[in-house]
Formats: sequence, C-alpha cells, structure tokens
Amino acid sequence: MWEVLTGFDPGMLAAFIAAGLLLNITPGADFVFVSASGIAGGPKIGMAAAMGVNLGIAVHVAMAAAGVSALILAFPWTYDAIRFAGAAYLVWLAVQAWRASGDLAEGQAAPDVWRAVRRGFVTNVLNPKTALFIFAFIPQFTDPSIGPIWMQVLILGIIFMVFGAVFSLCLGAAAGAFAHVLKAKTKLLNRISAIMFGGLAARLVWD
Repeated sequence: MWEVLTGFDPGMLAAFIAAGLLLNITPGADFVFVSASGIAGGPKIGMAAAMGVNLGIAVHVAMAAAGVSALILAFPWTYDAIRFAGAAYLVWLAVQAWRASGDLAEGQAAPDVWRAVRRGFVTNVLNPKTALFIFAFIPQFTDPSIGPIWMQVLILGIIFMVFGAVFSLCLGAAAGAFAHVLKAKTKLLNRISAIMFGGLAARLVWD
C-alpha cells in the first residue's frame, strides 16, 4: 500500500485534496446537520454528528473500492435510487425542523451523542453528493500503472475522509462553542435549516 501511496503524483494529490475540501466547505446536508447538532447540544453533540457523517463516508469509500462505482456506471438507475432516497430523507429533516417550535434539538439536530452519530451516518449515506464524488470523481485520479485500482480508490478515499473529519469536527465544535449566541435565534435557525434541507431535496430531484 505504501508503494501505491508514494506512486501518486504530488500535484495530482494536491488537486484531489483541494477538491475534497471544496466539497466539505460547500453547505449541504452534512454541513447543516453538524452545525445544527453543535448549536443544539454543544461541542460534544456537534462532534458526535461529525463522527457519524464520517462513518457514512467510510461506507461510500468501501463500496467504491469494492467496485460499486463500476456498477453505477453500468446501471445508472442505481444512482437515481440513491438520489431519490436521499431527497426523501432531506424532506423528512426539513419537516422536522420546520415544525420545531423553539428547541433546535426537536428539529434537524439530535439530542444526544448516539442519536447524533446515527443521524449523521444516515444523512451522509443517503447524500448523493458524497456518493457522486466518491464513486465518480475519485477513480479519475487513479492510474493503473502504479497499482491495483481498488487500492488507489481506498487510499484516496481515506485521504478524503481524514481531511473531511478534521473540517467537520471543527465545524461541530465551533457551532457548539457559539451556541449561546445562536440559540437566541433558535426558531429562525430552524426555519432557515428547513428551507435549506427542502432546497437540497428539490435540487437532488431536479438534477
């Protein structure tokens, strides 16, 4: 595995890392969920949500390394199935957030560590944006001349996970640290998050 890692072109790796960071900082379902969890329960809950999100990424990476990317390319309807399942889950989160009257934890966030991990995991696994990046984008950075493709996908996926974990953990902790300020606008944040989740769902269906 070390030989494969050192076989990657440094410029290519830098471009890959930059693209991965761009995906992470772009507000989406994971971004909103981790932020909301941190605001609702503090840094601990926010970081737990981030861990759940990254467990979901691990599933995508494992599936891509096992050849699911080739399956999706061969049978496009499988990606559509993931896309619509993700949209349905986002709609559910939007409804929960909109109906929450005053407590952020009643809506898009999770009230305890284990539920934050579980919901973060589900949010990510059903997030086609992450699936598309891992299944379609990562293989473009592979090179058959430096080793097995599945191993390259696995290595690149782990790199993506590490940088994503650092960002999402910091996001969850920061949202929790400033929760005392943000909670004063709890109802407004619930409505904004609901609109964002609904918009993400609509975009998934429309695309």
